[in-house]
This record gives sequence, structure tokens and C-alpha cells, in this order.
Amino acid sequence: MEAAGELYDRHNQHIFRYVWSRVGDQRSAEDLTGEVFSRMVAKLPDYRTTGVPFRAWLYRIAHNLIVDHQRKQGSHVLVPLNRAEDLYEEGNNPASVVERQLTLERIQRALETLDPSQQEVVVLRFLVGLPLQDVALTLDKTVASVKSLQYRGLIALRALLGVA
Repeated sequence: MEAAGELYDRHNQHIFRYVWSRVGDQRSAEDLTGEVFSRMVAKLPDYRTTGVPFRAWLYRIAHNLIVDHQRKQGSHVLVPLNRAEDLYEEGNNPASVVERQLTLERIQRALETLDPSQQEVVVLRFLVGLPLQDVALTLDKTVASVKSLQYRGLIALRALLGVA
């Protein structure tokens, strides 16, 4: 039980941030994150080290729960980027805070127009910060497929945002 607690402490914040960014509701994200760790504890005796990072296994559990949740809800919501991660730093002047907020809102609108697979890859890579291999394992895709989705997603975002 102590080891499970350590795993929870180590991964809870990252899993919660990922789930919240995909479901858009804090309470649902808390419930789903709790379910991720409940399933982790239940399946831990069957877990075998196969070269796949443990964290990727947790993200895969979370991904599957999110897919099930979205099927039941009939919706796909992304949380505004500024809520998914605490970006406010003490000492920022109001003009820079407003500018950052407007930029995040613009990016969020652009992100919402991407294909769902591209959204998932961009969120996992750049919001959650997973390496390519972990994203591939989480989404049950090849690294080449993840690279392709990331590339197409970033090209589309650049075009939507008018960035060279």
C-alpha cells in the first residue's frame, strides 16, 4: 500500500492535468483520476515490466477512461489552457497577464478546430509534456504515426494562428 501511495504521489498531478484538459470539468477530472489509480491498484499485481514506462501505462488507463467518459457524455471538451496549468506568476504586470490570456484563448480556439487525434497528440506532447514514445504507447500508435499527427497538427495550428 505504501508503494501504491508513492506511485499516486508521483503521478497524480500529471494524470489529473491530462484528464482535466480532455474532459473540461474539474469534478469529472477528479473522479476519473481517482478511477485511474483505483484501476492501477487493481491491476498492479498483473503489471509486468516490458520496457514500457510505468507512466505511459497510467496514461493509457486514463486515455481509455476518457474515451469511455466522452462516449457516455456525448461530448469532447478541452479545458482552456490557462486552467490546465497554472501559468500565472507573481509580479507580472496586468498588461502582460491580459496579453498572455488573449494569446491562450486564441491558441485554445485554434486547438479546438484540429482533428481529435491531432488534438490528443498536441495536448500530450506540449501540455502534458510526454515524450514521443510515451505518447505512442498511451495512444496505442506507432512513433511514426504520432510524429505525423504532431506535424500535421502543428502545421494546422500555425496556419490558423498565422505564425510563420
